Amino acid sequence: MRIGEGTHRYDWTEDWARIPDSASARHGWAHPGMACGADDRIYTFHHGDPVVLTFDNAGNLLRTVDTQLTEGHGITLTREGATDYLWIADTGAKRRHQHGYEYPADAPRVSGQVVKLTLDGKVVLRIGEPDLPIYREGKYSPTSVAVHEERFGGNGDIWVADGYGQSRVYRYSRFTKSGEYLASIHGGEGGAGAFQCPHGIWIDRRKPEPELYIADRTNRRIQVYDLEGRWKRAFGQDFLLSPSAFAADGDFLIVAELHARLAVLDGDDRLVCYLGRNERVAALEGWPNMTGPDGVPARTDRLEPGKFNSPHGLAVDSAGNIYVAEWLIGGRTIKLARVRGEGAA
Repeated sequence: MRIGEGTHRYDWTEDWARIPDSASARHGWAHPGMACGADDRIYTFHHGDPVVLTFDNAGNLLRTVDTQLTEGHGITLTREGATDYLWIADTGAKRRHQHGYEYPADAPRVSGQVVKLTLDGKVVLRIGEPDLPIYREGKYSPTSVAVHEERFGGNGDIWVADGYGQSRVYRYSRFTKSGEYLASIHGGEGGAGAFQCPHGIWIDRRKPEPELYIADRTNRRIQVYDLEGRWKRAFGQDFLLSPSAFAADGDFLIVAELHARLAVLDGDDRLVCYLGRNERVAALEGWPNMTGPDGVPARTDRLEPGKFNSPHGLAVDSAGNIYVAEWLIGGRTIKLARVRGEGAA
């Protein structure tokens, strides 16, 4: 099935990632991030198990790495010299079928964290809950991480979005063992107002001066800062519904919108087109799943080829192919293979 328009046309591949069948894969509520390496390998997290999965671009499973994480919610790949690292934002909580897909009310409070891992799973750096008054009672539940990499002229600073906790974005230095806390931003610094679920963050290197993009999801907009934490602008409320994650495709930006579509933006933050749009599904009862006869969520039967359900994780390879992991019971991975030729770039 082919989707898109103009120079942004793609062949849709359903269930692209060949994840081994298991009870945890079938019943796990997938909620992962995605990242792509220079070798076009795709990294994501298992639906139900604490495992990082590595695939080639054909969807073949190349490697599984056990972790001690609750959820690989946000995943970023970096390189230092000749060594690649995975940075993972772990929210500290996961919906599981054993509890009716609810968070157990009597479960002990577990704080989220950000970890830096080697590709074989060794923990190099761990950043825990900030020592700030708002966390005396409030939870810390980070959803995304971005690194101002030195190989691109950056200073190595680490940016973490507490999207499911206190709606703050934090800046850390990598030059201390535990990641020294430097500063925070909350959206109120500029003209747009405070963040509500800053779900995804990304460093835009398409222009001479890099910028920090923040998916201010509940506010249906993107807020932009410089890499010193100074507010620059906000945009998107007139054409975005639920921005959640970012990936660059050359001069274009692909934005995963949880409410069932991708948005393609140009270098001036203008909408080019939507991909796989299916906004109506997000308004149906039980979305992103369905409600079973016992009132417990169950895997949806509303999935349609060519139409998204709940894009959450996102990656783009060197050929401009887009990989999407959706948020739902049993998971769903989609590959959009870029079409080249007449009418396409």
